[in-house]
Amino acid sequence: MSTVTNTDQPTASRASFVPTGSGLTFSGVLRSESIKLWSLRSTYWSFSLVVVASLGIAVLMALAITSGYDSASGTAMGVNGPQLFVLAATAGLGLGQLIVAVLGVLSISGEYSSGMIKSTLTAVPNRLPALFAKVAVLFTFTFLVGLLSVVGSYLVAIPILGAKDISANLFDADVYLPLLGNVLFLALIAVFAIGIGTIVRSSAGGIATVLGILLLLPTVVALFSMLVEWVQDIMPFLFTSAGSEMITPNTMESWQGFLVVLAWVVVSLGAAALLLKRRDA
Repeated sequence: MSTVTNTDQPTASRASFVPTGSGLTFSGVLRSESIKLWSLRSTYWSFSLVVVASLGIAVLMALAITSGYDSASGTAMGVNGPQLFVLAATAGLGLGQLIVAVLGVLSISGEYSSGMIKSTLTAVPNRLPALFAKVAVLFTFTFLVGLLSVVGSYLVAIPILGAKDISANLFDADVYLPLLGNVLFLALIAVFAIGIGTIVRSSAGGIATVLGILLLLPTVVALFSMLVEWVQDIMPFLFTSAGSEMITPNTMESWQGFLVVLAWVVVSLGAAALLLKRRDA
């Protein structure tokens, strides 16, 4: 008497590679999110603007430094040595932060406006792997673009600052650590923006919220601190202030600033994950 083997049931080993609740593995979701990100014209424009703005502003900043450089003291704009190269190489990232913040919101809100989010959540019923894959993809590409921007800015600043005998080694800790700090903060802004975009589910609302936190909130807190003294104590814990502390320590250590920034990102993504699981597409 023969037995019939049911071949339709997945084996335990195969199922262990399917953490997304569908036939897709997480690596498959990552590839899917990479394709979706680079299928958007806004991605090319945004990342290109980050690089171009960084290089262009680096040239302008280097020229400004050389025009105000005091060869006797070896300072310009109150700083000297390697800090001048860091200043030139990162001057354009202020604009870059706003660009990647907008891109982060659009990367998720665009799916809601186009209805693609329904296909995404159908392909990944567990939902959270899709969100985390989107975060991983945008963080990685933003970090790489930011790294390209600051290294390129450093290189274009070398001949301009070198004309005044200002030099610095890229592999000097006083140079590469602040550069990496700026690049990391840039990537974390993009991730934070994904969380806000997922929560708001609107391009206009998400962009307004993120830019409000980055630009408006520090101004409002600073104004209130003039009226209420204890409000001043809040300033270092704002997102942008903590990012500055992470790069250039002032009122707290670099690692403390990083933890504050990370807390903002975790809260944003945590709320996004919770709402993504509970709400309908």
